[in-house]
Amino acid sequence: MFVFAWLSKISKGGSYNPLTLLSPVISGSFSGFIFTVCIRIPAQVLGSITGVKLILQTFPEVGHGPRLNVGLHHGALTEGLLTFVIISISLGLAKNSPNSFFMKIWISSVSKHALHKLGSDLTSGCMNPAAVMGWAFARGEHISKEHLYVYWLAPIEATLLGVWTFKLRTERLPQSQRN
Repeated sequence: MFVFAWLSKISKGGSYNPLTLLSPVISGSFSGFIFTVCIRIPAQVLGSITGVKLILQTFPEVGHGPRLNVGLHHGALTEGLLTFVIISISLGLAKNSPNSFFMKIWISSVSKHALHKLGSDLTSGCMNPAAVMGWAFARGEHISKEHLYVYWLAPIEATLLGVWTFKLRTERLPQSQRN
């Protein structure tokens, strides 16, 4: 994880999860948002699809990607809640300890692993739409209602809600409005 986090840091945001790219640009400039949504996220999805296809060609007996083991609404709520928690943790770490690189990565990795284990029986606990897209495309299920609701819409909505909630929690009132 440290190597990939370091590569993300030196590439100024290169990442394997579109939700971690989406959370800072929601509050940023419109041009940054358009660049992320139109260029970076599709590149991640294409990279995921290519990676899964190469894995399946090399090791055909390996995994089948995430599976939804509960109802559609329960799965969307679970995946959304897991994503909300991890976005809140990531934003909190970025704000409270901006210079502690290794500590941030360690806390983030342990948190993601714990949340993945909590959600693994229900939705496979992915919290990464690009990774799920690669496996769904390989299985031919990439346009199913289950895939779109649970693994794309719920995490994106949870990311928006997490960013807005974090901004509301950390916003300080000006001194003139406190009195």
